[in-house]
Amino acid sequence: MQELEKRLDILSENLAAAWGRLDLDAKIADAAKLEAEVAEPEIWNNPSEATAKNQELAKLNDEVNPWKLLKTQVEDIRELMTLGDTDLAEEIETQAEALETEYENLKKALRFNGPYDDKDAILRITAGVGGTEAMDWSGMLERMYLRFCERNGFKASLVERTAGEEAGIKTAVYEITGPHAYGTLKSEHGVHRLVRLSPFNANNLRQTSFSLVEILPVIKADTDVKIDEKDLRIDVYHSGGHGGQSVNTTNSAVRITHLPTNTVVAIQNERSQLQNKEKAMEILRGKLVQMQLEQHAESIDKLRAGESAKWGQQIRNYVLQPYRLVKDTRTEHEETDTDAVLDGEIMPFIDAYLESA
Repeated sequence: MQELEKRLDILSENLAAAWGRLDLDAKIADAAKLEAEVAEPEIWNNPSEATAKNQELAKLNDEVNPWKLLKTQVEDIRELMTLGDTDLAEEIETQAEALETEYENLKKALRFNGPYDDKDAILRITAGVGGTEAMDWSGMLERMYLRFCERNGFKASLVERTAGEEAGIKTAVYEITGPHAYGTLKSEHGVHRLVRLSPFNANNLRQTSFSLVEILPVIKADTDVKIDEKDLRIDVYHSGGHGGQSVNTTNSAVRITHLPTNTVVAIQNERSQLQNKEKAMEILRGKLVQMQLEQHAESIDKLRAGESAKWGQQIRNYVLQPYRLVKDTRTEHEETDTDAVLDGEIMPFIDAYLESA
């Protein structure tokens, strides 16, 4: 029992340290405040605000509740130990081991210490040069990330998608929601390279394809990232995508250009110009913040055009021929089960990146 008490002391100390680093007391207070707000009937006079607050409350609870439960369970075990019942010794040992394992799983959240790591994420996939082959590769990546989200409790909501003429996609944009979505997926930001025997080549020759994956933090409020209106050019035009009544007959599509950096975001899938503008601004904020992180700039105003990571050196190679290997160029982490990786098993790459950061 003495050894077990020591282990529980260590677990309690680690738990207290993690509690402070994650500022859980403040988050619990925020959740209580939001809970009171969404309980007020008047809030539903503004459904969009009510929905946003409900989503924020759910996100806070997802982060806080596992830590609260662990803390309670540790206290419960200590109470059991004070009974001095030797018949309970084996059960207490089993419970203590389970709590230590749970802490090891939860402490992964401590790696998310970036300024935007707790935000949701925008996933944008763009096919590189290479026609059908590149578009098919982008479609494979789209499936990989959607499978990853399914397996890891993230929700992927389609924002915009342009299919390829023969296969795959030209571009696809998803909003990924869940605890530390941006912090988890930020390792995927960059160029992904595929080497394989092309199914679209009559001679079945080996071919290399590229796709750009962008991971951007979701920043909904102007107060978080202030963009000067004079730095924006906003164009509206007819939507070219599929849609219901009036979608393709009005100027509902929106293109926003951030003039100082020549960053362009175009959205046409929403049903109104206002919705498209709001979504385009959300993505633009994320793009500018990502550029700020890459350029180590003090503020958005200090960004330089053309210096964001684009079609430069790839971050990961997926080789299916003449051998099978997926290797990250930054961490050197590699996996030989390429089918599993392409089926969404990318957490080992994410873990390696977060541990090396």
